Amino acid sequence: MSTPIERPATTAGAARPAVTVTIAADGLAIGWPDLRRTFHPIWLREQSRDPGSRDRAIGQRLYDAWRLPPDLAIADATFDGDAVSVTFSDGHATRYPLEFLRRECERTVPDDLAGTPRPWDTSLAPLPSLPWPEVMASDRAVLALADTLAVHGFCILTDGPAGMDDAERMANRFGPIRRTNWGGVADVKVEAVAVDLTQTNRWLEPHADNPYRLPAPGYILLHCLRNDAEGGESTLVDGLHVAETLRRDDPAAFEVLTTTATRFRYVDPDTVLEHYGPLIELAPDGSVSRLRFNSRTEEPPALAPERLAAYYAARRRYADLLHAPENTLEFKLEPGQLLFMDNHRLLHGRRGYSLDSGGRHMRQAYLDRDCVASRQKVLRRTLGVDTDPWGALA
Repeated sequence: MSTPIERPATTAGAARPAVTVTIAADGLAIGWPDLRRTFHPIWLREQSRDPGSRDRAIGQRLYDAWRLPPDLAIADATFDGDAVSVTFSDGHATRYPLEFLRRECERTVPDDLAGTPRPWDTSLAPLPSLPWPEVMASDRAVLALADTLAVHGFCILTDGPAGMDDAERMANRFGPIRRTNWGGVADVKVEAVAVDLTQTNRWLEPHADNPYRLPAPGYILLHCLRNDAEGGESTLVDGLHVAETLRRDDPAAFEVLTTTATRFRYVDPDTVLEHYGPLIELAPDGSVSRLRFNSRTEEPPALAPERLAAYYAARRRYADLLHAPENTLEFKLEPGQLLFMDNHRLLHGRRGYSLDSGGRHMRQAYLDRDCVASRQKVLRRTLGVDTDPWGALA
């Protein structure tokens, strides 16, 4: 038999809409005015933050969760301030903030950057930007940069220096740079012996960097030192906008590109890098989590002809959208500017440029996704943007 306990929850004396709690056979049911969710007893027990269950300093669990009895049940539950005190059938008792339980209801996949992505096309104006000096000097500006990345997928830093090591200094505001076979910070300019097409002056179509790596770099920092050649404009396409357009307008093509793994490969005299993945990758909840497109390094596997025919048709539709003028932002970076962009969401490229008219020299660094996401979340907590629902209940 289910046992209900209910009362209006209050904070600082102000009445909130009623929250109800019901002890049911399959767990603890909590009802908010707009949502009702039943929490499995083992899930609740795993979330316990009492000192015997979690390390106080780092929060890691101190026992093997898989050893919990499979028939674990809720023995009792009572309101305790803005929390629910729960006693389990194995005798364990602890408290759960209602705010924490509500947040968990709304989070279906692990967070990357906190914030709601806002798909865009060429109507985006003005382009998101922040002053370089502020980001170097202020943690609040670092947080503003991370929040901008979460919403738009990129930000242009302006009024900065144009030194060889300045890109790494900016990267270090988030954490250590991601080193690759090209080192830490790489030059993007014409080289006499090019090991990548970025080291030529040809145009580069919209692409994601390094899809042949596991994991692929999460963020790209492209710092302009010189850009006075004719041409050389940067281009950006929001892969999220393109993917959702394809899902809406051609669901069959969308399904093919989300379920067909293709291969990406990079080879030079000292390196062989290979990885597989779909051109559009979905999170467990069905949302778009990553975009891949890099025709210079893609090598589809030898699938059945009918499958490849469908794949090639869908890829062509995808590429048409990526190259569509209405989806392509174009701008020319100036010395001292830095383009900070999400390599899992945006596809970037450049126009070709003339060596007779001047030069183009960029410095490029990578950051891993967890590095940027961690920095944002720590700053949101320390600067008071987000609150920890456990607080003194931890």
